[in-house]
Amino acid sequence: MRATGYKFWILIGVLIGGGLFVNWFETRGEAKVERKALAGIPSTIGDWTKHGSDIRFSEQTESVLKTTDYMMRDYLKNGRRMNLYIGYYESQKSGATYHSPQNCLPGSGWEMKRPELVEVKTSDGKSFFANKYIIENGEFKEVMIYWYQGRGRAVASEYYDKLYTVFDSVTRKRSDGSMVRLMTSIGGSEKDATAAAVDFASQTADKLSDFVPQ
Repeated sequence: MRATGYKFWILIGVLIGGGLFVNWFETRGEAKVERKALAGIPSTIGDWTKHGSDIRFSEQTESVLKTTDYMMRDYLKNGRRMNLYIGYYESQKSGATYHSPQNCLPGSGWEMKRPELVEVKTSDGKSFFANKYIIENGEFKEVMIYWYQGRGRAVASEYYDKLYTVFDSVTRKRSDGSMVRLMTSIGGSEKDATAAAVDFASQTADKLSDFVPQ
């Protein structure tokens, strides 16, 4: 009986301690980081040049995304169009967070096929893995690459990104971050489209530190 009573009070202590920690975690402030608006991302990225004006979503879509800042625009290189979307969240503690393409695109009529990871190498010698899908909607067939970037990391896994977010919330008082997604038409060659997407991804990741803080 004594052992049972001892374990009971340990459990009560753990529950109380956990409740106090959660309350402290939810109510404490977050560190503020300086950054530039995503609209300021260069109109030229490597050999890619901005085409047309930035694309804005409807108010209804923006209310669902709940981004602090976002940017979507097209870039061109040798006749190939690349669509770039970046959604940035200043804080993810209040429930506003990334909307994974795995959840959003199927609801818009896109089929997502042949998932794999591709390695993206940046000019500073670093590398990370990003998600690659072939997506189809009617006559449209495209290569899509996306990853999660923020607080000095770039990762493919939404699961690992969430773990890093919790860790950084505790140790750095930060939960800011972004999702980066790009798409290009396959056209005649999936291999060429994938190579172009990886090339654009590597050059884009290099440009983001001023807009998505390290």
